[in-house]
Amino acid sequence: MPRQARLDIPGLLQHVSVRGIERGKIFIDDTDRSRFVERLSALLVETDTDCFAWALIPNHFHLLLRPNRIELKQFMRRLLTGYAVNFNIRHNRAGHVFQNRYKSIVCEEETYLLELVRYIHLNPLRAKLVPNLTALNVYPWCGHSVVMGMHKRPGQVVEDILLRFGDTLEKSRQGYYQYIQDGVHQGKRDDLVGGGKKRSNTMLTEPQEEGVVSDERVLGSEDFVEQLRSEKSLQQKMAMGLQLPELATRVEKYFGCEKNGIKLRSRDRSVAVARDIYCYLAVRVLQYTGTDVGRTLNIKRSAVSHAVRRGDKLVENAGKLLIDKILY
Repeated sequence: MPRQARLDIPGLLQHVSVRGIERGKIFIDDTDRSRFVERLSALLVETDTDCFAWALIPNHFHLLLRPNRIELKQFMRRLLTGYAVNFNIRHNRAGHVFQNRYKSIVCEEETYLLELVRYIHLNPLRAKLVPNLTALNVYPWCGHSVVMGMHKRPGQVVEDILLRFGDTLEKSRQGYYQYIQDGVHQGKRDDLVGGGKKRSNTMLTEPQEEGVVSDERVLGSEDFVEQLRSEKSLQQKMAMGLQLPELATRVEKYFGCEKNGIKLRSRDRSVAVARDIYCYLAVRVLQYTGTDVGRTLNIKRSAVSHAVRRGDKLVENAGKLLIDKILY
C-alpha cells in the first residue's frame, strides 16, 4: 500500500518520533544529546514552533510540536540534516543517521495534549534510563525536568502546561507532578500512537467501507477529522494576505463591536468572544505568530494561546460558515 501524504498544516499539534537507521544509536554520549537539544531550542525560537514535550532515547526521540509559522517538514528537515552532518563528522562515520521517514501524527489538542505530554515525558523511565520518577525530575534529556523547573530550555512551552493544573506555580507543579505520577504504571499506550479507532476512515479522502482500518496520521474524534478537512481547504486560500488590522475590523463588524473594541479590556461577553475568534483566525487560519497577535492586542503570548483554544471551541460550535462570513 502506498504511503499517505503527511497532514502538514501549521497550527496543528503533532507527535513526532524519529528512529536511528536500522535501530542504531543516534545519541552516543551527552555531547551528542547536548548538541541536539541546543539545535532544537534554537530552531523552536527561530521558527516560532511550540514544543510541549520531548524525550531523547539512545536510538530514537519523541517531540510534541505545534509549528505555528512553517510546515513541520521544513522544521524537521533543518533539525535532522544539521544534526546528522555533525554526528557523522564527530564519530568519523558516513551514511544515513536516521530512518528515511520520521513518523508524525496530527493530534486533537484539547483532548490529547496532556496525555501526550505525560506519555512522552515518561519515556526515559519506561526505557529504564532513570530508576524512578525522582530521578526523572532532574534528568536533563527530557522535557519533564524543564516543567519541574530543574532546567531551562528555550522554546519549550511550560506556562501553558502548568496553567492547566493550578493558579499558582507551586500548586500547578504539584498538580502536574501528580498527573505524571498517575501515569507511571500505564506502560506503553498504543491508543496514543494513531490508528487506534475508526475515527478517521474518511480522512481527507473518498468515503470508505465500514470497518476499514483507520488513518494512522490522526489522533482525534470524528469532529476533529471534519475540522481538518476544512482547514486543509482553507490552506488553498491563505495566500490572501489579510493583515491583522483588517482582520480586526472584519471581526468587530461581524460581532457589532466598536472600532478597536477587541483591544479593550471589557466584561462584555460579545467583546470577549470577538477577541477569541480574532486570535483563532489570526493564528490558526492566517498563520500569524502568537507574538504578533499579542502585540496587536497588548497581551502576552500565553494569553493569545488560551484565546486561540477558546476560539477553536467557538468555531467548532458555530461551524465553518462563521469563518467564511468573516474572511470571505
